[in-house]
Amino acid sequence: MKTFFYSLLLAATISCSVENTQENTSEKTAAVYEDLSTLFAEWRAFENPPLLDGAPDYTTNTFDSRHAEFEALQRKLLAMDPAGWTVPQQVDWKIVWAEMNGYDFNYRILKPWERDPAFYKSIWMYRSDVPAHEGPTHHGTTEVWQYEFPLDKESRVKFLKEVSLIPALYNQAKKNLTGNARDLWITGIRTIQQQTENLEVIKSFEGVNEDNEVVSAIENAISSTNDLVAWLTSESESKDGPSGIGKDNYTWYLQNVHLVPLTWDDEVMILKRELARAWSALKLEEHRNRDLPKLNPVASIEAYDELADRSATSLINFLDEDEVVTVKDYFEPALREHLGGFVPQETRNFFWITAHHDPRPLYSHFYHWFELARMDIEPNNSPIRKGPLLYNIFDSRNEGTATAVEEMFMDAGLYDDDPRVREIVYIMIAQRAARGLGSLYAHANEMSMEEAGEIHSEYTPRGWMKTEKDLLIFEQHLYLRQPGYGTSYITGKYLLEDAMMAYAHKKEKQNKSFVLLEFFDALNAIGNIPITLAKEELVSD
Repeated sequence: MKTFFYSLLLAATISCSVENTQENTSEKTAAVYEDLSTLFAEWRAFENPPLLDGAPDYTTNTFDSRHAEFEALQRKLLAMDPAGWTVPQQVDWKIVWAEMNGYDFNYRILKPWERDPAFYKSIWMYRSDVPAHEGPTHHGTTEVWQYEFPLDKESRVKFLKEVSLIPALYNQAKKNLTGNARDLWITGIRTIQQQTENLEVIKSFEGVNEDNEVVSAIENAISSTNDLVAWLTSESESKDGPSGIGKDNYTWYLQNVHLVPLTWDDEVMILKRELARAWSALKLEEHRNRDLPKLNPVASIEAYDELADRSATSLINFLDEDEVVTVKDYFEPALREHLGGFVPQETRNFFWITAHHDPRPLYSHFYHWFELARMDIEPNNSPIRKGPLLYNIFDSRNEGTATAVEEMFMDAGLYDDDPRVREIVYIMIAQRAARGLGSLYAHANEMSMEEAGEIHSEYTPRGWMKTEKDLLIFEQHLYLRQPGYGTSYITGKYLLEDAMMAYAHKKEKQNKSFVLLEFFDALNAIGNIPITLAKEELVSD
C-alpha cells in the first residue's frame, strides 16, 4: 500500500523540500524568468573553480574563502518567487536549486577532491553515453574523443595546454587527498593507473610522434601520473575508513540534489522488489519458451556483424512503424555508431554476453545515444537545460529511461518475432537491481565494495556477471563514488512508469486517448532533467 501512494507524494515531497528551504529566506522579491537565467550564468561561472598553477584549484583554503560568495548566490535564488511563472520556468528554478544543493553537499560531505583519487582522472578517451561523465569529475579534463588526429593548429594549442596541466593538478592532488575512504582510495589507484595506458595510446595517434612538444607534454603527463600512482600506493597502507556516506546523507542527497523523492530504505525495498520480479518473470518466460529453440550466441565476426545490422534495423523500424516515438533522421546514425563488434567468449563482459545472443535489449538501452544526438542537433531552448546538469542530476532521467524502455519496448511488441529475447530483458533488469542493491549497502557502510560486488555477481542470472571482473569493479566503484547512481537505473525506471501512469490518468480524466508516441515525444522535448520534474510538466494543464 505504501508504494501505491508514492505516486501521489512524488511532487509533494520535492515541493515541501523547496518550500522548507525557502522559509529560511526572510524576504521574497518580485522576479521574472530572465532574472533566473542571469543568476544561472553567474552560478555556473562560480561553480567553475579558480586556477592554481594553471590547474583547477580544489584546495581547502580556496573552497572556504569562496563559500560566502556561494551563499550569496544561493540567497539570491531563494529570494526569487517563481509562483507566477509557467510550469517549465518553475521547473528550471528547481533545477538551479538542486545544482546549488549539489555544490553544498560536495563541500560538506562528499568532498571528492579529498576522498576520491579517481576524481583526478584527466584523460577521457570516449564520450559518456549520458550527458556528462558518470561520477565526480574535475574541471580540467582532456576529452580526447573530441579531437581529430592529426591535430590542426587550433586543436594542437588546446590539447597541448590541457595535457601540460596534468603535472600541476597532480602535485595539488597529493596535498588535497587527505581522506580515509579505503575502498575509494584503493580502487581509485586502478583508475589513475589506466591513464598511463591511455596516454601511451595517444602517442601512437597520427601526427603525434612527429611533434616533439606534444610528445614531451605527454611524457611529462605520464611521469606525473605514475608518480601519483606511487604516492597513492604508499599512502594506501594507512587507509582504513569507510567509503559510504551513510543512510541519512544518502537520503538527503537523493531528495535535495537528484530530486528523487525516496529514502535509502525506500530504494532498498524497490530494488529488492525488482530483483525478485525479474528473477520470477525470467523463470516464467523460460517455462513458456521451453519448447522453443534456445537462443545461442553468435560465434564469429561475420555472424555478429550480420546480427547487429539486423537488430539495429529491427529496433528503428519498430519504433517508427509501431509509432512508439517520432524517429528523427539522426536516430539510426547515432545507434549505428555503437553497434559494437564480435568479442571472444572468454573476454565478454555482461552486456556483450547479452548482445551476442541478441543485441536489441542493449540497443534499446542505447536510447541514450538518441538523447545525446538530440542535445547536439536540437538543443533545448532553455539555457538551463541546454547542456548537461551538474553532479549527475540527470541520472533518474537518462539511466532510468534507458532501463525502462528495455521493458517498455518489449511489452509494446519488439520481440514478438522471437520470444526468447524477452528472457534477456529480465536478466538485464535483475543485474541492475542486484548491483544497485549492493551499492546501497556499501553507502550505508554495512558492506565493503567487494561484498556489494558479491550481491551484484551472485544475483545476476546465469552467472553472466562472473565471467569478466573489470565491469564489476568499474560499476561498484562508480556507484560508491556517485551516490544514487547505482540505483537510478531501477528507481528512475520506476519514476518514469509513475510519470506514464500520471500522464495516462490525466488523459483518461480528459476523455482523451493515451498515445504512446505523444508521451515519448513530450518527454523528449522536456529534456534531460530529473523524472520528477518532467512529470510536473507532463501532467500540467
